Amino acid sequence: MTRVDFYHLQKQTLDEVLPKLLEKAYDTKQKILVKIGNDERVEFINSLLWTYNDQSFLPHGSKKDGNAELQPIWLTADDTNANNASLLFLADGAEVSTDTANQFERIFNIFDGNNPDAVQKSREFWKALKNAGHECHYWQQDVDGKWKSVV
Repeated sequence: MTRVDFYHLQKQTLDEVLPKLLEKAYDTKQKILVKIGNDERVEFINSLLWTYNDQSFLPHGSKKDGNAELQPIWLTADDTNANNASLLFLADGAEVSTDTANQFERIFNIFDGNNPDAVQKSREFWKALKNAGHECHYWQQDVDGKWKSVV
């Protein structure tokens, strides 16, 4: 079954957290699919990943760039696993079915803890995944901003 990690954002924004999590995932040498809520945000994140840190480089692309199969990190708003990724990041309200979850080795669900709708959707997703037999983990940031496993 798939391991699913829920990242509850409270102290930082997605724009601050996503690049750091992607750096760690990229270090595993596995392909990564980042599913984002809509095409406008896909292109915003695409630009962000080129500029967030002048000391880092995350090779990535989106539909605008093309050549999905060559991209180690692919940004999208649709359900197609165009780069044949084994890791899936969900952000900005992006969702997948429990059946689609089976296609990935690991899923990172990043949600805005200050948005009651996002929290509720994440709870429902957690419950559906658990009922389907997936391994779920919940992460929150401590006072120093480090991620700590709560469940």
